Amino acid sequence: RPPNSAVKRAKKMVKHNNVVPNQHFHKKWARRVKTWFDQPAQKKIRRERRKLKAAQVAPRPAAGSLRPLVRCPTQKYNSKLRLGKGFTLEELKDAGIDRNFAQTVGISVDHRRTNKCTESLTLNVNRLKEYKARLVVFPRRANRVKKGDSDKATIAEAQQLQGAIIPAPAKSDAVTFVAITEEMKAARGYGALRLARSDANLVGIRLKKSKEEKKEDKPAAAKAEE
Repeated sequence: RPPNSAVKRAKKMVKHNNVVPNQHFHKKWARRVKTWFDQPAQKKIRRERRKLKAAQVAPRPAAGSLRPLVRCPTQKYNSKLRLGKGFTLEELKDAGIDRNFAQTVGISVDHRRTNKCTESLTLNVNRLKEYKARLVVFPRRANRVKKGDSDKATIAEAQQLQGAIIPAPAKSDAVTFVAITEEMKAARGYGALRLARSDANLVGIRLKKSKEEKKEDKPAAAKAEE
């Protein structure tokens, strides 16, 4: 027989007139339970695929095309910053980049997206300008260099970029620390709240009293003048 503590725990598991939990999960365990025994092997496979993809797109960045930073929709998630589909035409125009040329040098373009505020526009324009300053354009043919292509010395020193092309700006700390001053120590928060509440409740009474005092002062002033 189980101890009394075990019986009490079993009674607490169910409320009202319901069935006592008595599932037999030992039967056909492999069919009911999902396993990931191939996780280490899949990790190695994904790493090899990333290396193969990076070799195929070299000397272009391994992360792919440059994408803008956008806010997630709805009030619940709009504080989160993530990568968007492509830069707007207004952002490209302010950065001095042609929309057709942008797609040939690894810049994503989204003609549907529009800018709703100046902050996002400035953020992505600066992102494009930084990318443009670091951009190395290889000529399509080695013996035929066109206007806009990088020089031979820059091309020789160019290396494939691994990781994020331009990482997102670091978040500011949610909690800040300040030194406690004597003024802070002397402050009484609860007393200040009680005083403010009392002042708010007595506004009408004090106003009425001040009006009555003014009325009483007027006859007294008139008699003094006589």
